[in-house]
Formats: sequence, structure tokens, C-alpha cells
Amino acid sequence: MPHSLWSPDTSRRIIARIVVEGDLILQTPAHFSNGDTDELTDMPLLVDPLDGKTALLTGASIAGALRSYLRDREHGYGRPADPNSASVLLFGSLKGDDDGEQSPLIVDDALGKQGTFGIEMRDGVRIDPKSRTAQQHRLFDLQLWPAGTTFPLRFELLIREGDDASALKRALATALAGFNDGGITLGARKRRGYGRVSVAGWRVKTYDLTHADELLDWIEHGDEPLTNVTPVADIVTALDIAALVDDQREFFHISATFLLDGSLLIRSGSGQDDRGPDMVHLHARQADGTRKPVLSGTSLAGALRTRALKIANTLDTSHNRTRAEALVDAMFGADMDKVQKRRQQGDTGATPFASRVMVTETVMQNVKTDLVQHRVSIDRFTGGARETALFSEQPAFGGNDTNVTIDLRLVNPTDHEIGLLLLLLKDLWTGDLPLGGESSVGRGRLSGERATLTLQRNGAPITWKIITSGHGLTIVGDRNQLERFVAALNRHLQEVKT
Repeated sequence: MPHSLWSPDTSRRIIARIVVEGDLILQTPAHFSNGDTDELTDMPLLVDPLDGKTALLTGASIAGALRSYLRDREHGYGRPADPNSASVLLFGSLKGDDDGEQSPLIVDDALGKQGTFGIEMRDGVRIDPKSRTAQQHRLFDLQLWPAGTTFPLRFELLIREGDDASALKRALATALAGFNDGGITLGARKRRGYGRVSVAGWRVKTYDLTHADELLDWIEHGDEPLTNVTPVADIVTALDIAALVDDQREFFHISATFLLDGSLLIRSGSGQDDRGPDMVHLHARQADGTRKPVLSGTSLAGALRTRALKIANTLDTSHNRTRAEALVDAMFGADMDKVQKRRQQGDTGATPFASRVMVTETVMQNVKTDLVQHRVSIDRFTGGARETALFSEQPAFGGNDTNVTIDLRLVNPTDHEIGLLLLLLKDLWTGDLPLGGESSVGRGRLSGERATLTLQRNGAPITWKIITSGHGLTIVGDRNQLERFVAALNRHLQEVKT
């Protein structure tokens, strides 16, 4: 006769429940898709089905992001976990392991706090790398939850009799630390600046179910928010562990600050045509509620990808375009047009893959955005103004104190890929690689001020600093190593067979 579920022979023998709560705040806009389109928007947002308007972040999405971050930190980016991994201990067995354990971590869905969210619209368009103009029928728009949107998080960790409670708490603390170190971004286009998050403080309460009073406390109040618990900023302290799981990730990181030489115009969405200039530089709401001009990650990544392909084609003296395209695709992600074309030709192995280059959306400091510039199209035959071709623009103008910071990370870098990033940095630094629109009239050119480069390999970081000094540069660090990275790129483009 089978035992009942509450029988000691079949019970999981849970001896403690650890409840962890925190408020997740979007630092940049985020798109949590419902996987569909509607008549008004190409990419609408997922909302609470009960009222049809409240922002919804599903527990499955949160758990997936946490598991991926913990696995990457423990084994390195993109490397598989083994059955003894902390990610398996916390989130359950690997796919295909029918004898594995289920996850002891319960992750709740999170609904946006009222008053913190509203819909922000963004436009996107695919740029032809040859003509540098917008491709026909490739314009789209998407809805975003703005920065400052707050999602209350709630986790419940079950400790069973015989479990290693310290290992479980260490795994949970390591996973949650990813919210605050930039390692976890959420939603679509999270490698293009969307979906950066942070958690200001953690509230933790442990119910020791082996004591009758705490068991009764959990039964009566276990599903209530932890309103009487003092938040703790550091999750390591909140969960009372000694240290996080060792970080095995490898990456090359560039943080570079530039002056804006002239103006920059990244066109924002519709809504200004009848009441203001025809084109206005992109502004975005920040986590503190203010609206500020930004350099979007999508614009930056598009410009970098196009220039990277041009550099690779230039350095490859055999003019083997396939080799250059393979290099750029491997860094910036698969070109979906190529993937679809290969599938149509019967290549069943053609699969898309994500970019290994991650960029962020950054606020432009000390720019003027209240100046309107009027322009007119000139008829090339008559030399006069064309009828109905007068338009006005409101770009962002730079000054001596303007700062534009670019933050870029390449995961699992090779030496020749680092060399290509250094050449991209050089082009940005010298103003040879303009960003945004209307580069033909001088917009979007930067001037390098300072940069910090970090290579994280084998658990040991190597750092370089580059600072503008008069008409030259001051480089702190092994400059010969930087030269070797560029040399490796040249060798790769000459020697690799495709």
C-alpha cells in the first residue's frame, strides 16, 4: 500500500524555509514580450492578464536569468554545468537527467508597483551596411517599461533534512548578486543596453520549522510580505555566508569617456511632429524619474558592427569577404537574413546565436538639447530651396564639459577579437566613426578623453589606462600587449581558412 504524501516515509522533510525579498528597479528600459504582435505595435509588452495593464515579470524569466548567471560565473560564459554545480544544486537537475532533483527554490511572479511604470515607445530600423541608409520595410517599433519601474521580488528556499544549507545559501546569494554587479540583464535586447537592473536592499527571514512557534508563524504569516524586516544592502551579509562562488568568467571590458565634437542626433519616436521640431534627439526616463538625453546601445552596436566589417575587409588583403563576415558574426551575433537564406537552401544546421559583444545605454552628461536648427533641402539643378523641404531638428550639442561614456564588454575574447575592438576604439577616439544620424553633415563625432581596458582571464585581471595628454596619449600598462592583439587580428585575417 503506497504511503500518503504527508507520511514521514514520502515527505520531503523540510526543516526550514528562507524567504528573501527585494525590490528590483529597472536602470534602463526593458522589454518583456508577450511573444505576439498587435495592430498598434510590432512588439507589445507582457501585462497582468487580470487587469490588462500592470507590468508583469514572470518567475520563469527571473529563474532562467539567475540560473544562467550562476552557471556562467561558476564555469565561464557559455560552458555547461555538471551535476555537482551550484546551479544544479539550486535550480534542479540538468535537462535529460530523469533521476535528478527538483529545484528547492520557489520564485514568484513579480507585478510592477503601481505608479512606477508606464509605456515608453522606441523605434528601430535595420541599416544597410553598404549605403548606410535605412532598409525598406525594416522599420519597427516596440514597447518598453521605462527605467524606474519597480518589481517586488520574492524567493523561498526550502531546506530539507540532510541538505547542505550553507551551500544552498551560498548558491542563492551568488545568483542574486548578479542583479547588482551588471551580470544579469532582463528581457529582449539585453545585450544592447535594455534591461539593466538593480536591487537596493534585501529582506531575509528564516523559519525554523523544527520549532513549533516558527512553524505556526510560517503557517499563519508565511505568504505575507516581510514588512517588519530591516533591509540589508549586501546579499552576502543578508544570508550570512562567508563568500560567493568563485568567478570564472572571461571577458574584455572597455569603459571610455569622450567629448562630443559638435552635435549628435539619434532620432526619437513620433509625437513631436505637430508640436515641436521634426526630429528630436532621443531622451529616456531615468530611474530617478528625470528625462535625459541618452546614447542608445542599439545605435552604438549597429555602428560598431558596420565599422568592424569594414576594418576586417580592409585588413584582409585577399579580399575574402566570407572570412571577415564570419569574424564579425562570431562577435556581434548571427545575421538573421543569412540564417534564413541558408535554411531556405536546405541547411538544417543554420541556427542563430547571440552577440558576445554587450553594450549599454548611457546618459550624455552636460549636453544642450534646447537648441533648434532649421535646415532646407537644396535643389541641385536650380540651386534654390526645394518646396516643402524645410525642416527643423533638435539634436544634442556638446560643450567643453560634455561627457559621453561608452561601456562595452566582449565575453570569451580571443586575442584577434580584442585587436578588432581596439581598432574600433581608435576610430571612435579620433572621430573617424560617427554615431547616430546625419554623419554626412558632421554630427555624431566623438573625441577621446580617457579609457580603462580590463582583460579578465584565468581569474586574474589585466588593466590598461589610456589618457589624452595634449596632442598625444599616455598609456598606463603593457602597451606592447595591445600591439600584439592587433597583430593577432592581422594574422587571423591572413591565415584562417574559410
